[in-house]
Amino acid sequence: MADRGLVVVPTYNECENLPQIIPAILAIDSRYDVLIVDDGSPDGTGQLADAMAASDSRVNVMHRARKEGLGRAYRAGFEWALTRDYRWIFEMDADFSHDPKFLSDLLYGSETADLVLGSRYARGNVNVINWPMSRLLLSWFANKYVRWVTGLPLTDATGGFKCFRREVLQAIPLDQVRSNGYAFQIEMSYRAWKKGFTLGEVPIVFVDRIEGTSKMDKRIVREAIWIVWWLRLQAMLGKLK
Repeated sequence: MADRGLVVVPTYNECENLPQIIPAILAIDSRYDVLIVDDGSPDGTGQLADAMAASDSRVNVMHRARKEGLGRAYRAGFEWALTRDYRWIFEMDADFSHDPKFLSDLLYGSETADLVLGSRYARGNVNVINWPMSRLLLSWFANKYVRWVTGLPLTDATGGFKCFRREVLQAIPLDQVRSNGYAFQIEMSYRAWKKGFTLGEVPIVFVDRIEGTSKMDKRIVREAIWIVWWLRLQAMLGKLK
């Protein structure tokens, strides 16, 4: 197995951010490749990604016909990664809310944990910049709620900056992952934990996007509220694979 990592970056209308975020990722470590998973962005993000891939062999692009949600984009990216020789698979946002410099911390964390999460709330701190208080409180209490319902030993179960060891994704039946919004992050961590994989967290600083628009909506919040109870029930019944 080659000591290489793949950074999966889902995109939808990210043409302002893509020319900056991809070179920033590639500059962190020569062992990293990038997979841009574009959900049919009407702003030309997909075409821009193709141009970047044509000029750099470390950049790869997956085109999906339409916007189908964060979870489905990541699942497609993970499946792509598993058909290739990558030891680590990362996930991160395209809008610089996840600073590429923390990829090194995630990789370091993978020496002692199978799944490493970049946490906005590690060690009792709140490392979030430019969020309104209403959204910060929603995120904070959502993570408390997730831990209360599921028992997940995480301070930031809803965060989307992660490093998976290959073995974790191989063990999870991706076609059975049910959630699609930010609940996808909860479900993937919960499934990994229930399979006996070790979870770790490293502190990050989360900065709200400057360019583009947020994909958060009420439907995503509702999904996260009920999915934790479904996961707990499935685990209690022995049906969670």
